[in-house]
Amino acid sequence: MRKILILANNDIGLYNFRKELIQELAKQYEVYISLPFGSLVHELEKLGCYFINTPISRRGKNPLTDLKLFLHYRKIIRSIRPDLVLSYTIKPNIYGGLACRVTKVPLIANITGLGTAVERKGILQKLTLSLYKTSLKKVNCVFFQNKENQSFFLKKKIIKNQNRLIPGSGVNLRHYSLLEYPNDNIIHFLFIARIMKEKGIDQYLEAAKYIKERHPNTVFHILGFCEQDYLVELKELEKKGFIKYHGMQEDIRNFHKISHCTIHPTYYPEGMSNVLLESAASGRPIITTKRAGCREIVEAGQNGYLIEEQNSQDLISKIEDFLNLDNLSRKQMGLLGRKKMEVEFDRKIVVCAYLEEIKKVLR
Repeated sequence: MRKILILANNDIGLYNFRKELIQELAKQYEVYISLPFGSLVHELEKLGCYFINTPISRRGKNPLTDLKLFLHYRKIIRSIRPDLVLSYTIKPNIYGGLACRVTKVPLIANITGLGTAVERKGILQKLTLSLYKTSLKKVNCVFFQNKENQSFFLKKKIIKNQNRLIPGSGVNLRHYSLLEYPNDNIIHFLFIARIMKEKGIDQYLEAAKYIKERHPNTVFHILGFCEQDYLVELKELEKKGFIKYHGMQEDIRNFHKISHCTIHPTYYPEGMSNVLLESAASGRPIITTKRAGCREIVEAGQNGYLIEEQNSQDLISKIEDFLNLDNLSRKQMGLLGRKKMEVEFDRKIVVCAYLEEIKKVLR
């Protein structure tokens, strides 16, 4: 059998967003996955993958550590001799791409977001773009999750014509099925993300305090790992009744059942927000920022609202607009969001795009 090697930086993202693709690949190829060990590795192995433990410092900037990653990838490729490599996220794209180039192995890369190193101008941006340009010079195809990222790479001449736009990771419409909309008078909002500044947690907390004081019939939930130093503040606000913090949750569908709206005030450079795709697929209206990876999911005033980045007042205003709607109008927003997911963001679209490009490379 022909072999496909997948390079990723964590097991959770690979399992949650690429499982359906891996299932299809395992029917035809030997599939190897290279990533750090995690709780879902055994589930990936059950899909038919061969696991290769690969420690990655996701946000580290130590050049020696990154050199070791490149050498590790090169060693893996020379050992396995894959017919094709698929890569996701910045470091696997760059150092996996370099390893593929020196070993002359075909590569399909996926730009899952620019990341702060690329979005912020400076020496680090220039270095990262230079590495991208070198690593992707011989790439067979680059998948982009939004037009802004695609235009940026083309404008900077990092790639030429070997690229394709896909609707993010798509959403599994069976797993995230349309849920019955709540009828109760208590309005529940969800924040689902890593607890970090760039995900808009400050704006969410500020809005929660303002709205809760004026609309006591609201509940502001927070789900996610506390990545930065917010835990003390979260506990304090929870004691005062402004929020409910639930930490990491394995299955957020239980929270979508009680939710009336998902709020995602991020200004993090994402490819396409899976949080919003899953919320819309569940039939929930969304409030999010006017940035790439979020605005594509919202028809403003139809299935949600768009706000300015880092603007708490705008967020508060849109929450109040939502609260002024009757429940039937809120439910209709959710139904329009579900329809948009069915037409534009079905994960089957992404899987088919991958299978088409893989067929081109391996024919």
